[in-house]
Amino acid sequence: MKGAGDENFPVASALLPGWARPHVMRFYAFARAADDVADSDSLSIEQKRASLNAMARDIAMTLGPSLAETGVSDQYARNLVAAFRRDAENPRTVDWADLMAYCALSAAPVGRYLVELMGGAEDGWETASDSLCAALQVLNHIQDVRDDFVRLGRVYVPADWMRAHGVVDADLAGASCAPGLRAVLDRMLDGVDRLLADARPLPVRIRSRRLGREAGGILAIAGLLARRLRRRDPLAERVELGRVETMAVFAWGALRS
Repeated sequence: MKGAGDENFPVASALLPGWARPHVMRFYAFARAADDVADSDSLSIEQKRASLNAMARDIAMTLGPSLAETGVSDQYARNLVAAFRRDAENPRTVDWADLMAYCALSAAPVGRYLVELMGGAEDGWETASDSLCAALQVLNHIQDVRDDFVRLGRVYVPADWMRAHGVVDADLAGASCAPGLRAVLDRMLDGVDRLLADARPLPVRIRSRRLGREAGGILAIAGLLARRLRRRDPLAERVELGRVETMAVFAWGALRS
């Protein structure tokens, strides 16, 4: 099970004001618990569904005090649970649009929660925020492409691109990327590059300069990770940034924002 220290980006970094960090961590803990249910390899689909339905019913209990204090909508948490219900079913990803629809539930609510918590943003911020969160989600899917398939039978790779490049399920479990799979992952990274381009205005649109700088740091991390995933093989090794490297890149991106 992952924790905050296992993410590709800092969770509730010191850039956020002290009053906000406990609320962010409560929201993160809720999301992580629901994600862990969906990703469990010891629960049946029925058990996962029942647990996630219970978590949805209990949002008022688990997050209610924090949401009441901050005035943030509970819809973001509900959207996350909806995404994890989909995860529990282990569906195939039809195409890029299907993957983006999934990211709209599984990733975008996190960014929207943070922006609302920190006082909102200028017009047009939603597309930039959603794009950054989707890029982070796709990068994570590429990192975990082998483990998701081998451990859970889950495929976040667009099926139409797999067919176009002659990729079969067995390729996802290989010791290294076959040429067809490499081509598909590069197409996914092309999509990530477009998302990051759409996300670049986000730091200056967020009213909170602290959160704006955090967004700038996360953009820098995402860009470097995307470039690294082009050069290295996520089936042959875990492609990620080291902790010190992550913090250095985050600080550089934050200072530039």
